[in-house]
Amino acid sequence: MDSFTLSPEVNDLLEFDKSHLWHPYTSMKNPLPVYPVKSASGSLITLDASTNGPLNPTLVEAMSSWWCMIHGYNNTEINEAMISQIQRMSHVMFGGLTHAPVIHLVQRLLALVGHRKLQCCFMADSGSVAVEVSMKMALQYEFTKNGDKSGKCKFLAVRNGYHGDTFGAMSVCDPVNSMHSLYSGYLPENIFVSAPSMLDTLPTSKAFKEAPEIFKMAANWRSSDIDELRATVEERHSEICALILEPILQGAGGMRLYHPQYLIEARKLCTRYAIPLIMDEIATGFGRTGEMFAFHHCKVYQDGLKIAAEDQVDVYPDILCVGKALTGGYMTLSAVITTDHIKDVISSPNSVTGGCFMHGPTFMANPLACSAANKSLEILARGHWREQTSRIEKQLVHQLYVPLKNDEQLMGSLIQDVRVVGAVGVVELQNPVNLSWFHQRFVAKGVYVRPFNKLIYIMPPYIITENELTKVTHTIIEVIQEWKQELDRRKNC
Repeated sequence: MDSFTLSPEVNDLLEFDKSHLWHPYTSMKNPLPVYPVKSASGSLITLDASTNGPLNPTLVEAMSSWWCMIHGYNNTEINEAMISQIQRMSHVMFGGLTHAPVIHLVQRLLALVGHRKLQCCFMADSGSVAVEVSMKMALQYEFTKNGDKSGKCKFLAVRNGYHGDTFGAMSVCDPVNSMHSLYSGYLPENIFVSAPSMLDTLPTSKAFKEAPEIFKMAANWRSSDIDELRATVEERHSEICALILEPILQGAGGMRLYHPQYLIEARKLCTRYAIPLIMDEIATGFGRTGEMFAFHHCKVYQDGLKIAAEDQVDVYPDILCVGKALTGGYMTLSAVITTDHIKDVISSPNSVTGGCFMHGPTFMANPLACSAANKSLEILARGHWREQTSRIEKQLVHQLYVPLKNDEQLMGSLIQDVRVVGAVGVVELQNPVNLSWFHQRFVAKGVYVRPFNKLIYIMPPYIITENELTKVTHTIIEVIQEWKQELDRRKNC
């Protein structure tokens, strides 16, 4: 903070913050530095400080506030929608009441999901709660259908997956490679299979279609990737109440892209053994991977192979979790969408619950959050997101992927891999980053990037300008080069 000039008021606030506020994934005894934000607009955040050195008070925000602020900050249309709603009512309980904002929202949401079987929606508070709801749906479905003595009460999950920080969600996160390994003895023991092979991009990405020679491995489907999942389902299907996974892109468990064929094969297995398939699209939904939802890549892939429509595998989730970008990042809100079949079984009047699904958050279907989500989905429905994410992808390929892949000094020594799809760019280092060092260097150069573990990654707002994104990509390369120099210096000391 020595490079900032802070007013006494802001300095007092920061001191209180340091002593009393617990920031995510950090220690209060030895906290990471935080930077005071004054305002935000578009792709820029302005710090509540003036500079007295190299630090820049205006930052290009390349994280979309943990992937949710897809339309940028201070969006006029969403602002106006929320102002209009708050003048009518900011909240009303959803028990015994309903309102137009949530009805219109679910109409829009089901239209964007675009699958005839997905017609029933439960509104929840956050992504993690959506996963909890999906797991309760799967269990209540199984117990209603076959009785609570059926033995089908374990979830099958994929390693390197991440589904949230609450206890149910933690139980289907990777028990070894995730941040939740500390709790392994206290969580239900579920079943895990190895993650599929990682790709640099998808065979369905526009970047691959335009320049397949750049991504030599993107089209390669390793049929052996599905072997463990197939064997586990065949052997243990009598124990499994649902398969849960992040389609196409595993998020906080490693930002790992994988082939659409894996998802196609997973759907076939779930159909064959009548196992509900839960797809966690909290991070990938609403255009982030270049398709409206990541599971849509499976149809695009099959279309690209010229498979006749009647011969294609219909890939869809039995239960779909969405959140993050649902409100355009304005408020916390999530949704769990399921099929009529799941709904009908759970709603059986002969069940222990009399057909009631046993969940009901206080702020379920909050009208103010629904108003923001309605406008966010209306913006998405115009279709500009597709050209926006395509432009971002192209820039990331030519300004990040190609330069780093061709850098013989960095690749293989400091950098493990580079990946790009849609509005997602990932640089994976050989070793975990020094978060404090990287964080400070990015802020000093006027860019907000928040690395974790071995990953320097970005998920910028779709409205980021070409010049702003260029600043981000160039800064990432600069900081990585500086880190190499820093490591060399330390090695020689």
